[in-house]
Amino acid sequence: MSQYSITDNFSQHFKICFADTKALRQEAFRIRHSVYCEEMAWLPTNEHQMEIDEFDDCAYHCLLQHKRSGVFAGCIRLVIPPTDNPNFKLPFEKNSAHCLRKDVLDTDALPRGSFGEVSRLAVLSSFRQRKDEDKVPFVFSNQDPETVYSEQEKRSFPNIAMGLYLAAAAFADICNHSGVLVMMEPSLMARFKQFGFPFIQVGDETQLYGTRALFYLQSEYYISDLAPQLKMLYHAIHHDLCDQMCLLPFTNAADR
Repeated sequence: MSQYSITDNFSQHFKICFADTKALRQEAFRIRHSVYCEEMAWLPTNEHQMEIDEFDDCAYHCLLQHKRSGVFAGCIRLVIPPTDNPNFKLPFEKNSAHCLRKDVLDTDALPRGSFGEVSRLAVLSSFRQRKDEDKVPFVFSNQDPETVYSEQEKRSFPNIAMGLYLAAAAFADICNHSGVLVMMEPSLMARFKQFGFPFIQVGDETQLYGTRALFYLQSEYYISDLAPQLKMLYHAIHHDLCDQMCLLPFTNAADR
């Protein structure tokens, strides 16, 4: 029996898409509206059915497309503070700056543009709806890989969230960032560490759509501790994004 390959299986079902056009970014905004506004009710709905905020103009956006149906299943973004605007605040700086443990990490001492914050990870309910998973925006699974894409599990696609997170890490690596920040539930961060992401907690717990804290991952640990199969998936996603990206000064503020 041939060895199961997460990378081959993932690539068979999904395609990583760099959202480099207005139309693609709006696909991400629609997914976010569906999940964060309609399902979770964390944010108000709107008539345009797109969830957009002030950080989107300074972010790289990624989509994951389900190949068989052509449906965009999920999205994620990496928000990067612009070098020419020292007053621009990242999401955590706007919402939870008071929780930052500056004795652990002082982001004010880091050059703007040399790091970013991962946020707005969301997966459509049709790709994750199982029992007890209808109240979370995405799902990470340790499910036996032999059953990941069985008939009864096709709609869950438990590798989607991992693929999107690896895409965000690839964005940070391509941008040569010194590290990446993320606001996340401590319990979910424990799952991240099981997968081989040695994040360190750099912020106290706070209430933001539930109990969350700020975590930081240095660039040298983006993939160094990943299991071999996840490391292979990361390299495949990194390669796909490199083929789609042309790094120029970020200027899409008027193109939403």
